[in-house]
Amino acid sequence: MRVTLLSYTQDAERLCASAAHSCYSSKGASDLMEEWDERKGARWLGIPLASGHHSVIEHACYTFSIEGVSRSLTHQLVRHRLASYSQMSQRYVDMKNADYVVPRSISSDPVLEERYRALMEHIWEEYRELSRKVPVEDARYVLPNACTTNITVTMNARELWHFFELRTCRRAQEEIREVADQMLFLVREVSPLIFRNAGPPCISRGKCSEGKMSCGKPRKELRAL
Repeated sequence: MRVTLLSYTQDAERLCASAAHSCYSSKGASDLMEEWDERKGARWLGIPLASGHHSVIEHACYTFSIEGVSRSLTHQLVRHRLASYSQMSQRYVDMKNADYVVPRSISSDPVLEERYRALMEHIWEEYRELSRKVPVEDARYVLPNACTTNITVTMNARELWHFFELRTCRRAQEEIREVADQMLFLVREVSPLIFRNAGPPCISRGKCSEGKMSCGKPRKELRAL
């Protein structure tokens, strides 16, 4: 698994803070951006974010490359519809020697892992045989969700906040939770004001939203320093 922040809105915090403050000022964002400093920015951005007015951070966008993850993960990821995706195609990319992901719950048990890997080898043998006789786009039907893939993802900051609330929660599936954690740490490096309190509801809101399904273990390690 590899997660890389490819690109992001430059001066994202200055832009979003100025846009936010323009709602309460007779001055336009162009003038407010010239007045911006970190002290003002923390106030201009902190107040609306603390009040739940996250529309002001939609002006900032972030693009990631997520590599070596399972198709099972990307099926979950693309359910976040306010985003743009470009994924490696199993139709145009040779999958005869593709890799696959082994969940930790399986790799931690030698007997299960041996059976799992044997099944994967059998699937790929059948895929290679099929791809010699039918179009690759049809042979790919036998490939498992475990098959690795690469995907490019772009989200604005508001959608990232929502994504982090769902996918950094302990109740999220492990693989996508690991990806979400890495994405959170990456955006905090470049936009600490915007993402200081981002994370699962136990961090972003100070309380769990899972009700009876709560794990009862706040992810304190995700709190910004």
